[in-house]
Amino acid sequence: MPTHRLARAALLATVFVCAACGLVYELSLVTLGSYLIGDTAAQASITLSVMVCAMGVGALIAKPLRPHAAAAFVAVELALAVIGGLSVAALYASYAWLNVYTAALVVAAAVIGMLVGAEIPLLMELLQQVRKQEASSAVADLFAADYVGALLGGLAFPFLLLPVFGQIRGSLVVGVVNAIAGLALAFFFFRDRMTRAARHTLIATTAVVACGLSGAYLYADRFEATAQQALFAHPIVWQTRTPYQQIVLTESFSPFATTDTRLFLNGGLQFSSVDEYRYHEALVHPVLAGTRRSVLVLGGGDGLALREILRYPDVEQVTLVELDPAMIELARTDDRLTELNRNAFDDPRVRVVNADAFNWLRGAPGLFDAVIVDLPDPDQTSVAKLYSQEFYAMTASVLTPGARVVVQSGSPFFAPRSFWTIDATLRAAGLRTTPFHVDVPSFGDWGFILAAVGERPPATLRSPAPLRSLDDTTLAAATVFPPDRRAQDPAVSTLMHPVILDLQRQEWR
Repeated sequence: MPTHRLARAALLATVFVCAACGLVYELSLVTLGSYLIGDTAAQASITLSVMVCAMGVGALIAKPLRPHAAAAFVAVELALAVIGGLSVAALYASYAWLNVYTAALVVAAAVIGMLVGAEIPLLMELLQQVRKQEASSAVADLFAADYVGALLGGLAFPFLLLPVFGQIRGSLVVGVVNAIAGLALAFFFFRDRMTRAARHTLIATTAVVACGLSGAYLYADRFEATAQQALFAHPIVWQTRTPYQQIVLTESFSPFATTDTRLFLNGGLQFSSVDEYRYHEALVHPVLAGTRRSVLVLGGGDGLALREILRYPDVEQVTLVELDPAMIELARTDDRLTELNRNAFDDPRVRVVNADAFNWLRGAPGLFDAVIVDLPDPDQTSVAKLYSQEFYAMTASVLTPGARVVVQSGSPFFAPRSFWTIDATLRAAGLRTTPFHVDVPSFGDWGFILAAVGERPPATLRSPAPLRSLDDTTLAAATVFPPDRRAQDPAVSTLMHPVILDLQRQEWR
């Protein structure tokens, strides 16, 4: 057996690597949940709390295995490599084909947590076999390597594994590393602690696990494409995952013999080409009924709101703030989208800013005659701030005297509490509001809130241009809501208390 010093260094290095692998599994589950379900805070809380609890259970379960610590440790690492490495793919499959996610997440987090927890007592036993030392000293050495390894995993996941390999392949790569690290430690430094049969069995099992994970790595793209298509009713014609979101385009033929192109962001429908004009006409034209020389659009990276704004020759400048450059690139170059938005981004009046709308508003360079807030529904923690009192107060601060702002506000029919909370939040920010709703067949009944600074609400809704879906009569009727679609005493959403996020979970899921 090599020197005690070398064996001890190898064991602590293994602790370092295994800790990094364990944290990557945790982060993978959290990230997958935030992509598929949204609400990162809830996904992180469920995953981490279940895993930490399971680690304690795993540590207790591993106590009887200490007499066979070397073989047991390799077995634990092999199980962890298989379950952790395949966890993302398995959860994605469960979500896509079985429509089950949270229960599967809890099971996966619990099993991975128990296996990670089982590592510590086994490694402690191996450390004491190398050289007897006081328990406090051994614990300090072990946990120092463990925590520093967790730092490596925490940094490697977002900056290396996720951008280079993606979620599914990244977990598979870590699984292979996990399996090899466990076997290398036992084979080179503790082989005399195992029987010959155990050594051969573990070597063969490691080879099978590594080959299996490698095969899954090669099949990952095909698997992801198949699972992804199962989530959409129509064929996917283009898709990508950016650092900010998943973008998917589907295409089919509508019952009216026209092509139906649909855009999805993180699984949520953004428009259908068959009826998107209904949404965008209602969003844009009432807010432009006054002065409109300078217009600000927050969101709207598909360019469809731009198309409607640019119908007015007296619009001198449009500033569009969009977080994701990939969305702008798609809208500029994809033939399906350029046909819909009429090459709006090529208009010299348009200025595109790639930035987070919240942070950009804090240092906005000027004032605007109209502001259009066309952002995704607040069903994720990162988006909830864009529906907060603080955000609307900053929006109000960039309005010229008499200017207006319009906010897409979800469905007052399917999510009335969310809709009226947005209205209450706008009023709490010092704006006077006129809520209205229109029918968009792809979405159902959909709501907007027109707002302005001042003592009175904005004037009666009207459109300064003739529209396909609306006239002054239908716009006047759009401000009428049935009594059972009005929320009583809606709360105000703030940065520290994102009420809308809670309501979205309750009403939409």
